[in-house]
Amino acid sequence: MQPKFPGMNPYLENPELWSEVHFGLIAVLARTLNAVITPKYRAAVEKRVYSDSLLVGIPDVSVFQRGNEAAELQPTTATLSEPLIVTVPIAAETQERFLEIREVGTGTVVTVVEVLSPKNKRAGEGKSKYDAKRHAVLSSTANLVEIDLLRTGEPKPMAGGVPSDYRVLVSRVNRRPAAELYPFNLREPLPRFLLPLRPRDQEPVVDLQAILERVYQEAALDLAIDYSQPPVPPVSDDDFAWIQTL
Repeated sequence: MQPKFPGMNPYLENPELWSEVHFGLIAVLARTLNAVITPKYRAAVEKRVYSDSLLVGIPDVSVFQRGNEAAELQPTTATLSEPLIVTVPIAAETQERFLEIREVGTGTVVTVVEVLSPKNKRAGEGKSKYDAKRHAVLSSTANLVEIDLLRTGEPKPMAGGVPSDYRVLVSRVNRRPAAELYPFNLREPLPRFLLPLRPRDQEPVVDLQAILERVYQEAALDLAIDYSQPPVPPVSDDDFAWIQTL
């Protein structure tokens, strides 16, 4: 049976599903915001493209034994050294979507909305590209909304926070270096927060829980998840027992 999570569904963090979840979050956020911020503002979907070196498959190295058939193909005049079959890194192009809230009259970027991916939180080109973009936004006249729905990887740097499974950071340009942090854990509801725009403009409420549930339904993700198995990445034994009670 499908559990009813009070907050984040940890099964959506599975790397096999996350790219679809990420795309859905950006798309639904754009549609939801454009319904309330137009005609003065517009939420535009943008993309960041980079190449990253990665190992194909889950294990870093795969070892296989040669069967009898392979042995029969070896020359009889010489003995070859026995190789291991391994996986080598290849360069893969990655595309990450994010939102820019633009002022329609001027085209000025007022707010950047980012949903973090695993590559943004572990060493590599994805983290370097994102960290450079984050620094640029925090040094600009644009607001930043950073949504982190991943338990794995290093949280983005900030002072004064508390440990949590997930977090949403809202950095308003007129209040920096102070920022609003919404930390929450697996058993807690996702936050509702105001999307920053220009000062004195009415700010829309972002209901992250409703948006995630809409993504889940529209993508029929319940058909891609086996809730009898522990989630990937794993949760504690206590949390998995709690999931079974939902």
